[in-house]
Amino acid sequence: MSQPTTLSLDIVVPVYNEQATLDTSLRRLHAYLTDTVQASWRITIADNASTDETPAIADVLAAELSGVVAVHLPLKGRGRALKAVWGSSPAEVLVYLDEDLSTDLAALPPLVAPLLSGHSDLAIGTRLGRSSRVTRGGKREFISRSYNLLLRRTMSVGFTDAQCGFKAIRRDVAERLLPLVEDDGWFFDTELLILAERAGLRIHEIPVDWVDDPHSSVDVVRTARDDLRGMLRVGTNIARGRIPIEAVYAELGRRPFAPPTPPSFFGQVVRFAIVGVLSTAAYALLYLLLSGVLGGQVANFAALLLTAVANTWANRRFTFGVRGRPGMVRHQFQGLVVFGISWALTGGSLAVLHATAPGASSRVELIVLTVANLVATLLRFVLLRLWVFRASRRATARGTAAREAADAAASREPRPVPPASAGAALVLTPTETEK
Repeated sequence: MSQPTTLSLDIVVPVYNEQATLDTSLRRLHAYLTDTVQASWRITIADNASTDETPAIADVLAAELSGVVAVHLPLKGRGRALKAVWGSSPAEVLVYLDEDLSTDLAALPPLVAPLLSGHSDLAIGTRLGRSSRVTRGGKREFISRSYNLLLRRTMSVGFTDAQCGFKAIRRDVAERLLPLVEDDGWFFDTELLILAERAGLRIHEIPVDWVDDPHSSVDVVRTARDDLRGMLRVGTNIARGRIPIEAVYAELGRRPFAPPTPPSFFGQVVRFAIVGVLSTAAYALLYLLLSGVLGGQVANFAALLLTAVANTWANRRFTFGVRGRPGMVRHQFQGLVVFGISWALTGGSLAVLHATAPGASSRVELIVLTVANLVATLLRFVLLRLWVFRASRRATARGTAAREAADAAASREPRPVPPASAGAALVLTPTETEK
């Protein structure tokens, strides 16, 4: 196959010491693309410092199979390999597949179609969708689901499966995001997805059929531990403004059609009261459940922490009318500062109770802590309104005024007739039924 003038898909397969399976996997992938995909494509084998016969096998495949190239990198790291190949690829859409092809290739056409059409910015396969069919051991299943649940709760992201080795991204989006991704290993694609969602980019998910490779060399526990460190680093950097997410959002982000008008002060008070009552009830229930196991102080801290995250999210969205991804991590970080003040207040009241009445029952503790928590809730409203969400509310008000002014100006001008589109869509023709 001659090299096309314009390349639609660059399917990158990072490899490290895969001499046992590389030939079989690449021939299977090449046959599928040849028979199924009409858009122009190439396969790039990205060897990242293999120490076995993998580099030689990759060179043989590149010489024998049309549309296959091999790239040899001196340093190890999946993220490093994807940065190098994606960063220099001329393809319109950049794809990443695991070498073992654990994901059914029938999911490839629906993965890349929304990117080729311009509908979405990134696309990922998810093993956690309702219609996904997954075969893997209980340990890996538990770790994967726990990790993704923690990621969604702490980073406030909407995608369901950060670690599936089946992803694609538009080249123009990759050019903007890749320089912002620090990780060169397994956390690379998770970090890329977090930054993409924070920047208001559209992430398309498709359910996949996935079969675990029993011979995989990935250390799941160590990878999960490194990922947790990566989450802490990325969340801290976003909260401190070290990553220019706002600039990417302004350049590439997909904004809401019509941001809602922020509620009035009275409306904020009513909504905050509702959220506060629900939070206090949730806190009391959690404390009763945990105090008998963890002790008063630890149970108080755990109950406050869990309800604080949910409280900040609810107040951000419903009480103060702040929508969209920008600033979300910073708001949660500031909300945790407010939580720290609340914890000091309630924890102090509990310490005073124990000093004055050492034999106080759990019910008495609950009454004291509930009163202290109500006081902390009032303080929370003041801090959220005057500190955490103040700038966002002003920005929303300015945006609303600017939008109304632009709409008024547009209504006074004749609307131009849009030219007819001359573009032709690329076609992907799947030949397999969904398994």
